[in-house]
Amino acid sequence: MKRRWPARFAMLAIVGIVAGVAALMGWFVVGLPAGLTGGGEIRIFIRKGAPFREAADSLAAHGVISSPRMLSIYARARGADRSLRWGTYILRPAMGWERVLESLNAGRGVVHTITIPEGLMLSEIAQVVAEALDITPESVLDAARDTALLRRLNIPTPTLEGYLFPDTYTLPDGASARDAVHLMVQRFEQQWKPAWDSILPGLKLTRHDIVTLASIIEREVRIAEERPVIAAVYMNRLRIRMPLQADPTINYALGRSPGRVLLKDLKVDSPYNTYLNPGLPPGPIGSPGAASIAAALQPANVPYRFFVAAPDGHHEFRRTYAEHLAAIRMVRSPANPDSAAKDSAAKDSAAKDSAAARPSTKTP
Repeated sequence: MKRRWPARFAMLAIVGIVAGVAALMGWFVVGLPAGLTGGGEIRIFIRKGAPFREAADSLAAHGVISSPRMLSIYARARGADRSLRWGTYILRPAMGWERVLESLNAGRGVVHTITIPEGLMLSEIAQVVAEALDITPESVLDAARDTALLRRLNIPTPTLEGYLFPDTYTLPDGASARDAVHLMVQRFEQQWKPAWDSILPGLKLTRHDIVTLASIIEREVRIAEERPVIAAVYMNRLRIRMPLQADPTINYALGRSPGRVLLKDLKVDSPYNTYLNPGLPPGPIGSPGAASIAAALQPANVPYRFFVAAPDGHHEFRRTYAEHLAAIRMVRSPANPDSAAKDSAAKDSAAKDSAAARPSTKTP
């Protein structure tokens, strides 16, 4: 009768075999010295709830290890296959099993990638950062009220709205809301070119004004080439103290995402209502990218004061109000050509009446 070995002894035997193979293969299996690891950094994502073998396959596919099967056996034997931490890791090729397991079990090397698209409001950015770092949106909003940063950037508004630069960021595990906000502000400062400061006096605008205008442009633009022309429309209006009548500022005043603005929305009592208040609003309505900032600083040399969006995303630009109404009839409502024009005319009328009753306090 054959003797049956207990499962524990069988597992120990497997460990012994693996260790023997490791010994034969030398450092190249169990762990290379740091100075002998090859290649550069490798970014690997391990999804939440992924089995160890899936993670091992991903490691092998990226050249961190050579044999996912052998690593899985080794990890199981050591009980290291049940404490896998998910996330995005930055590892190196040929790290060796021990160092790989230490990283996966302790979450060492985990990073968080955050992508902030152009035009997002602070409240939206707070949600994105909070989800990525597993923190609360409120903590991000609190960090965006950092008085030291507000003073450093000479921001007259109570938050860093508009100055959390849209980009992709990598933060280490355990990063705080303050870390994220400081990194995004630092990126804004890096993106603001020193040469731009020399343009401001000629425009009679401050940097804060430019960031504010750029944030409106960012929300309006659908085709990149139109940025300088949209900027010109707003600049032309500012010069003659004509209300900007920018729909994105109405949505911001109402605390909602971009969408169609109705006549009733124009009555919202807010300094960000550019139908009621000539001039720029108090601050940005989102985070503009570098292209929109550049457009605000260097608008196109065109006489337009009106534009309307066509269904395909491009804008029709016009010099006079009569031309503008004709453009609206052309692009918006083929079945009922007068309805869209009447809607626009009502908006303009409401803006003119309000502007007459409430003179601007801002000199562009």
